[in-house]
Amino acid sequence: MASGSIAKHFIEWVSKNRVAENHYYVTCYKADTTPHKMGKNITRIDADPTSFSKLSRIMAETKFSNLFIVMEDIEDAQYVLKNIALINTKMRVILVNQWDDDNIGKDQDNVTVVHTAALIAAHLYDQLPNVPLVAQNVGLGQGEVMEVHIPFGSSYAYRHIGSILQRKWKIAALYRDGKQILPTNATMIKPNDTLLIVGKPMVLDGVYKTINKRMGLFPEPFGKDIYLLLDCRYDTKEAITYLQEALFLLEKLEHKSLFVRIIYPNNFALLDALKAYESDNITVAISYENEGIEDLIEFDIHEYDIGLVMNSIAAFEADGLKETLFDLKKLVYLFGNRPLVESTTSVILMSENEKMESISSTAFDISETLGLSLSLCDFDPEGDFESKKMIVEHYETLTHIFNMEINIEQKIANPIRELAHMNHILQIAPFEEHLNSHTFRTLISSKVQDFLLTTTKHPKLLVPFAITEG
Repeated sequence: MASGSIAKHFIEWVSKNRVAENHYYVTCYKADTTPHKMGKNITRIDADPTSFSKLSRIMAETKFSNLFIVMEDIEDAQYVLKNIALINTKMRVILVNQWDDDNIGKDQDNVTVVHTAALIAAHLYDQLPNVPLVAQNVGLGQGEVMEVHIPFGSSYAYRHIGSILQRKWKIAALYRDGKQILPTNATMIKPNDTLLIVGKPMVLDGVYKTINKRMGLFPEPFGKDIYLLLDCRYDTKEAITYLQEALFLLEKLEHKSLFVRIIYPNNFALLDALKAYESDNITVAISYENEGIEDLIEFDIHEYDIGLVMNSIAAFEADGLKETLFDLKKLVYLFGNRPLVESTTSVILMSENEKMESISSTAFDISETLGLSLSLCDFDPEGDFESKKMIVEHYETLTHIFNMEINIEQKIANPIRELAHMNHILQIAPFEEHLNSHTFRTLISSKVQDFLLTTTKHPKLLVPFAITEG
């Protein structure tokens, strides 16, 4: 049932975007309602749909699955609705409400009302800055499908999808240069990409805000706040020192909180000293149970939106914590013999290409946050520098984007020995799934990752990276 400009545009749209299985009948009584050219699957019926006798005859001759009422006059639409109610009360009817009358069609269960004013207002709202674009007519239509643009400087830019924990949400597709990409874990997100994400609406709102936050909000997007784990089986002597180091980092970050979890307590005087540090943004919690520690830590991390976990190497290797944090894709800070406050340089020792790309944006972010210079060191005993050329170019590109200099050093040398001679550094490395401690392999290896847990001179930041599928 058609009349007016909206009806004409609707018919043009249907004619242009043909669905082979569908046939359409347009009932109208004004000559200018239909366009000059229509598809072969559209039949025009010249009749007045407000007439009960004419409409009942049309509906008797053809069996319709859906009926659309797109009419410019409210009285004509009301007559058509009354006629349909007398003819067939079960047919699905879609009514386009173009008027300031919310009652029309409201009393009929088989009528779906589409409000033009609401659609136009929603479309205009979508054009506002900082407003996510959500699917209105897909799924539940409650915002569980969202389209998000990646701006320059986003905390998600230059991260592999596999390094981002997608809990209760998922990156379903990525659009770049007018093409759709079905992403894998190894797909890197770049500025100006558009992500199609699905999940719970409230979760997606948080993801949208995080994506649009600028760099310099470390430890995001891995989480918002800091978690200090003190395992009194190993950390009793250094507990206060570790807490002070966490406080130094907290002071450098903006609008962050510190959650201190103490496990296996064995010194009440130490507990009192640690509790004395509590404040509005510092929480100290003690667990007196020796069972379910792994589950407790995982609960803490989710409950308090933790992005960075600080602990000693001994605590990191105990009770399956290493595996838990790897699965949760959280940043891990491992204390060294030298405190973070003495560090002047962030150092990345070159390894596989994918891992180096995946940790790059975090390396720039933490270096800028702490005011550290950044060095990318390719120490290769065999002098194979050509294979790392793409990585060097990747980091050089980021220097322009983040407006930050980087020192690139290439040297024929054993990386472990070179690292041992360095002072006042924060080592940044990929968070490997299988980090070796004291094994036979460390006696014959020259790979950096085989020595991460055996060298304690420097503090270390372990960054989750993408796992290539297949």
